Amino acid sequence: MQFKTRISVATTLLNSFLASALALLALNAQADAYPSKPINLVVPFAAGGPTDSVARLIAVPMGKSLGQSVVVENVLGAGGTIAATKVARAAPDGYTIFIHHMGMATAPALYDKLPYDPMKDFEYIGQVADVPMVLLGRKNFPPNNFKELEAYIKANKDKVTMANAGPGAVSQLCGLIFQSRLGVRVTTIPYKGTGPALTDLLGGQVDILCDQTTQTIPYIKDNRVKVYGVTTPKRLSALPNVPTIDEQGLKGFDVKVWHGVYAPKGTPKPILDKITVALKKALTDPDVKKRLDDSNIDIVPMSKVTAESLKTHLDAEINRWGPIIRKANIPD
Repeated sequence: MQFKTRISVATTLLNSFLASALALLALNAQADAYPSKPINLVVPFAAGGPTDSVARLIAVPMGKSLGQSVVVENVLGAGGTIAATKVARAAPDGYTIFIHHMGMATAPALYDKLPYDPMKDFEYIGQVADVPMVLLGRKNFPPNNFKELEAYIKANKDKVTMANAGPGAVSQLCGLIFQSRLGVRVTTIPYKGTGPALTDLLGGQVDILCDQTTQTIPYIKDNRVKVYGVTTPKRLSALPNVPTIDEQGLKGFDVKVWHGVYAPKGTPKPILDKITVALKKALTDPDVKKRLDDSNIDIVPMSKVTAESLKTHLDAEINRWGPIIRKANIPD
């Protein structure tokens, strides 16, 4: 009886070993064959926006590196949560990947019933690029510099209007931090995107706006708006004479739009490794680098184009923005 039990245990262990070996062989075969068809790069916003622009710039060189086309797919709605949900539920085979900005970190605090968990339902590929922001005013707004703006807002807080791109948008979060640091609350006007918000700022319908450099620098250089400061700690090469908000008194002020690339949970590591290599090659491509530099988009150091770096950064950003959003009761 004891002999039969030993045989049974040995047989079970052997079967388990064979099953694991076969699974590993199948996984390696899948990774070796990958990719054998085009890859979808899901973007949670409309074509032409900053995130879409970054996606389209990296898609072509990534495709060349992988030997298959990387096709950008715009999936709109609910601040990026519809696209994120689609990717979280996609087959974990490497043929669906996802680029998202800091909305990946703000979504848990913005939505009570988020249909995915940013920290559990994705594999992480790496950070991509950071987009600085600037604090702008309409051309005929009385304050001419940051100190004057600070004094004017404190004296006229009930009259000042601040535009944003809607609940949870980075422009709104930037505005909330700005108001919080000044200790005032102005009238906020939400729009359906920064495009219409910027249009109304240019037209003089609203007073101030936080917006990304990708679409504001031409208007700054043409003197069509007033610029009060850069939202990141370092001055911008495209606007060397514009001080940062940090150096003008609001120490530690740092708001930028960061981007990361993800895959569905369970995507095999060998496939993720191939995608990571392709992403790194895309970000070091001279043409991509020049075009991103021209748009004042900062490519992250290659040490950040890793799963570990993106996961750590996302976790830190969730913890950073959650209390701010809940305190402000967004959406309001």
